[in-house]
Amino acid sequence: MNSDEAMRRAIDLAREKMIAGEGRPFGCVILKDGEVIGEGWNCMDHDHDPTAHGEVVAIRDACKRLETLDLSGAELYTSCEPCPMCTSVIYLASISKLYYAASADDTELFGNDPRRMRREVGKPIGERQLANEQLMAIEGRALLLEWAESLNS
Repeated sequence: MNSDEAMRRAIDLAREKMIAGEGRPFGCVILKDGEVIGEGWNCMDHDHDPTAHGEVVAIRDACKRLETLDLSGAELYTSCEPCPMCTSVIYLASISKLYYAASADDTELFGNDPRRMRREVGKPIGERQLANEQLMAIEGRALLLEWAESLNS
């Protein structure tokens, strides 16, 4: 499958699921060596899952199919520029290249404000609008140290 076919599939998947009432108009396809390794669409309303964005669902699908967390060498095709959450997951999965159709600013067509989340998640935690408080910092750090040591043994 080439790039145009992959993007067409992402857009068609988004439209198909939107019309069927199974999702919002966001679809995603992941290719590796020209083969589809993952697909997903935004099914957050259908699944009652705010993390079920098209990109995240497609990455979950690809990782399950390949039984890995590392999607190095894979290309992600999405019908709309990814939000900060999806972008983070794309980095965590080591996706090699991102292609998108609509821009995040285009989501203003239905009342979304993509700049709000971009501003918030880029701030240090103490400066965010979300109320937060650190508890049991020593125990939390000890748990991470325990994990790090288990990786080295």
